[in-house]
Amino acid sequence: MNTMIDFDDALADLASQGLLRTRRVVDGPQGPLLTVEGREFLSFCNNDYLGLANHPQIVAAAQDALRDYGVGAAASALISGHGVAHEQLEHALAAFTGWPAALSFTNGYMANIGVIGALVGAGDTVVVDRLSHASLIDGARLSGASLKVFPHNDVARLEQVLARCSSPRKLVVTDAVFSMDGDVAPLAALAASCARHGAWLLVDDAHGLGVLGPQGRGSLAHAGITPAQAPHVLLMGTLGKAAGVAGAFVAGERSAIAWIMQRARTYMFTTAHPPALAAATSASLAIIARDDWRRAHLRALAEQLRAKLAGLPWTLLPSDTAIQPLIVGDNHAARSLMQRLREQGLWVPAICPPTVPKGSARLRISLSALHTDEHIARLADALASAARESTA
Repeated sequence: MNTMIDFDDALADLASQGLLRTRRVVDGPQGPLLTVEGREFLSFCNNDYLGLANHPQIVAAAQDALRDYGVGAAASALISGHGVAHEQLEHALAAFTGWPAALSFTNGYMANIGVIGALVGAGDTVVVDRLSHASLIDGARLSGASLKVFPHNDVARLEQVLARCSSPRKLVVTDAVFSMDGDVAPLAALAASCARHGAWLLVDDAHGLGVLGPQGRGSLAHAGITPAQAPHVLLMGTLGKAAGVAGAFVAGERSAIAWIMQRARTYMFTTAHPPALAAATSASLAIIARDDWRRAHLRALAEQLRAKLAGLPWTLLPSDTAIQPLIVGDNHAARSLMQRLREQGLWVPAICPPTVPKGSARLRISLSALHTDEHIARLADALASAARESTA
């Protein structure tokens, strides 16, 4: 029997379902105006929530570090790849988030897989929110622990799962801000539940860091959770979204971070990320803490957008964050709506399964602190026009 994949047929099947993904070539820096294959678009597609990906101070910090340290780290962190810039960044991350220690990773996917594998294994249990990011689910599967799933943000069901669990080690994992829905996890209730049942809580704050909490210190700070209250909580944050650079980190109690450094295979067995990126991120953290106006403007833009989109035939999910999902439902309809906007010079991505549940294809509208009132009005007008065309 021939078990080889017929790639042409498999790709054609994806296309027939409206699930075939394509790439576009972007030229120039990320920002509200994005040049894609030679054409300028008004962009609502990236995660540069604070508009820092091309900030001159951050660019200058990277350039200075390139001169001082070169391009590549050239080794894993535990050999010779952990340099001055990395050490400074980890201290800065701990100070910024308020947790005793931090460990940097090359990206969020590797951080989640590494941390989960360091904390649990065969005979243990990982409990995952149903809408958690793929990296959390993959990390749980790869760890060898038993995987259990609780309904989205359902603390009562989580309580039941933990109460019945007899594993020696238990780990609950969740997004803080859910990347496709824009809603925020009930972190205080989750942390309290984990404390009652002797479980660790790993919070993926990829989309909350920089945006939520005092001075953008993240979703745990936004929820009022401090290290003194919650030594069983670990914070994972990514640095390629609101921070505008690249990489990730995990923060928590010193002994927990020291253990993760000893056991996270995705930390131990990969080359450290370039020192220039570490230096750029340290510069970014200072700007995040300083520029409260970016978060205030972002909140105002979200309120303005929600008001202008009221009454459309598509459902705008409740979200107070920079992520504003417009549910279309059908895959082909979502891609068609994306194309209509593209024809008007707007870049808003259609998100289809398996990234989101079947039947919930959507436009994922991402806001940036560099968007203006006029940008919001232009998007709202284009969507209103598309709605009129669809019902004509």
